[in-house]
Amino acid sequence: SALQRYREQMRTELDKVVEFWQKYSHDTQYGGFFTCIGKDGKIYDELKYVWLQGRQVWMYCRLYRTMERFNKPEILEAAKSGGAFLRRFARIPNSGSPWKCAFCLTRDGKALKVQRTIFSECFYVMAMDELARVTGDKDMQAEAAQMMDQLVHWVRVDPSGLGKPQLSGDTPVCSMAVPMMLLCLVQQLTEARSGEEVDKYREVGGWCVKQILQHLQRGGTAILESVSSEGKELPGCAGRLQNPGHALEAGWFLLQYGLENGDQELQRTAVDKFMEIPFLTGWDKEHGGLLYFLDVDGYCPTQLEWSMKLWWPHCEALIAYLMAYSHTKEPALLERFSQVYDYTFSHFSDAENGEWFGYLTQQGKVTLDFKGGPFKGFFHVPRCLYMCEKILDSILNKQES
Repeated sequence: SALQRYREQMRTELDKVVEFWQKYSHDTQYGGFFTCIGKDGKIYDELKYVWLQGRQVWMYCRLYRTMERFNKPEILEAAKSGGAFLRRFARIPNSGSPWKCAFCLTRDGKALKVQRTIFSECFYVMAMDELARVTGDKDMQAEAAQMMDQLVHWVRVDPSGLGKPQLSGDTPVCSMAVPMMLLCLVQQLTEARSGEEVDKYREVGGWCVKQILQHLQRGGTAILESVSSEGKELPGCAGRLQNPGHALEAGWFLLQYGLENGDQELQRTAVDKFMEIPFLTGWDKEHGGLLYFLDVDGYCPTQLEWSMKLWWPHCEALIAYLMAYSHTKEPALLERFSQVYDYTFSHFSDAENGEWFGYLTQQGKVTLDFKGGPFKGFFHVPRCLYMCEKILDSILNKQES
């Protein structure tokens, strides 16, 4: 069947992607991972990006813990090496907060750049919690929980610890990335656990969902990337910006949350609004693939890459539509999945050297030919292949039983 064919392809592709990163990304001298990797595996820059270090530790551990064929000592060792590198170097104590992490480090771990956002810290939490699940390290798990408390404080109480200067014309903006990221961490920290810690995170999870839903604007016809702190549309380009891939990712986050909490209305909103709207507006009818940015009023977005086709929105769309299909069994959702699948595997996957290209022109030609860079690491591709394989397993197992 088509589903079996998809599963085979996901499996084969995941094996190739894992093999690529195992072969080329490990820094055996200093620990951690190289992420600036050329199309054939050559390292073209030795800088280490904290987001990507954390994501790679998380992904290795998740594969090791939940997929039998990746339960190998070399994967665990690589994850531990990445975890040790992060614990040693990611946090920058002289930043005014003991929890602030760097964005970018030199090969040997010296802080080079810091962002005034929470994302390095978020991926640190994800990495530490998942690694602690695999190693049983209680200190590490406690550290993840402490950093999570700090993140929630920065987001909900007082962001001054992030070091962003207060400018007079700068009104508070709610970016959809923040509640999405925290919701992702809530799922990470509560999986298969119980007790008062978990109740505390449940409250945070509910808050995140409410925040994400505020991005559904214009009477439920558009998902906007940023809104005001009152949940209203912002003026100018920033207010009109749409990122279809990000909305689709939010869609499967919300669907997963809705399924876990038995919230039928949220499940429908996730599919009908956060998946369908960005797909219908974001799919390039002429060349195929998802556009990167759109302006809700049809102006040209000011981001230079707005019309490019990037790898990760397609990864998120595959997860979103397959997850939606597996729960609703609506054939139209499987058709969407197939449409994204055909484009993705024929354009991004590199049969010659393994792994995926990340950046294509609007017409679908590879324009940046590296496999890893400052923002592309071992995360969106393997997470997509891993989740799709798992979902296909469950659909096919139900069909057989």
